Amino acid sequence: MKEERPAGTPVLRRMNRAAVLDAVRQCAPEPVRLAELAQLTELTRPTVAQAVEDLLAAGWLRQHAPQPATVGRPATRFSLNGRAAPVLGLDLGPHTVTAGITDLAGERLAVIRRTVRRRDARHLLEAVDETAGEALATAGLAAEQITAVTAGTPGIVEAGTGRVLFAPSVPGWSEIDLVGHLRARFRCPVTVENDANLAALAAAHQRTGSGTLLAVQWGERLGAGVVIDGRLHRGAGQAGEIGFIRPAGDLPGSTGDGRGPLERAIGAEAIVDLARRSAAEHPQSGLARATDAAAVFAAAAAGDPVAAEVVDQVAAVFAEAIAPAVLVLSPHAIVIGGGIARAGAVLLDAIARHLEDLTLTPPSVELSELAEGTVLTGATQMALDEVWRDTLAAC
Repeated sequence: MKEERPAGTPVLRRMNRAAVLDAVRQCAPEPVRLAELAQLTELTRPTVAQAVEDLLAAGWLRQHAPQPATVGRPATRFSLNGRAAPVLGLDLGPHTVTAGITDLAGERLAVIRRTVRRRDARHLLEAVDETAGEALATAGLAAEQITAVTAGTPGIVEAGTGRVLFAPSVPGWSEIDLVGHLRARFRCPVTVENDANLAALAAAHQRTGSGTLLAVQWGERLGAGVVIDGRLHRGAGQAGEIGFIRPAGDLPGSTGDGRGPLERAIGAEAIVDLARRSAAEHPQSGLARATDAAAVFAAAAAGDPVAAEVVDQVAAVFAEAIAPAVLVLSPHAIVIGGGIARAGAVLLDAIARHLEDLTLTPPSVELSELAEGTVLTGATQMALDEVWRDTLAAC
């Protein structure tokens, strides 16, 4: 049976434009010549030239001056016009809001981070508006120029609607229509996603190849996302909520007030509390001066035996809590992002050592290079993917 082909010149021209635009995207940010585009798309040079002309007229591409050539006529080059479709990514936390604007070519135009004055829904929403406004001003853009918005938020988010169902770290946050609020301001597609899921997508994007990834977002809060062969795994809707695992250990603060038992046991605040109690018993230790989790890990790395014991205890609780998930999923890697991602090898080695005793095939344990920027990177990537899906479909 002969393969059916789309009929009509307009359909074929749209397909050709989409193929050429996608090829330019794959080469970004480097400009590309017509001959290279013809090779990448397997289209004839005249067909590519017509598609490029259409895309230039529509504002999706920009033309570069030819580079001097030693032989023959210099070739004109083309690249994405990033300003054609800038996107906004938001990382919303109970204490801070970060807004980042990125152009179509993936270039960051602005990143603004602001503190939330009070830990409630009204002040968080005010911080969202203020931070987004500053990012727009820094990038020299108006709200109507943004083509997609993705916001990462703590709590359980309903897939499809973006409604926050449960967010104990921000009182009243589940009563806010965040999607509607952002859509009213930016008049474009808006996606609200769990912050740990966005962190997982960002971590997966940084890696090459397929496989299963358990990406842990670890700071004051503790959550995770599961990515299988590049796709986010949601399960029945709340896959990755490891903060609600009840640890086998009996660390102080492991019972709840809305936060999950695991995050109460080994979140950033709990690590500092544990260090202070240890320092009270060993005043000669460098932990006596620890004001945050980073100082605890630094003391352990410097050889402080009391700090090393604290880190080992935290690693043991973490490993025992996630070992069942590792046995079920058999992930190729565990990637840790968030503030704890700055812990260094002292934490990684301890976690890997404990997982060795608890699992059959221990995955590699890595720290995300993006650290605290993981959620924003994931939000930006999701917004860009949204724009590209619409753009390539409408070419």
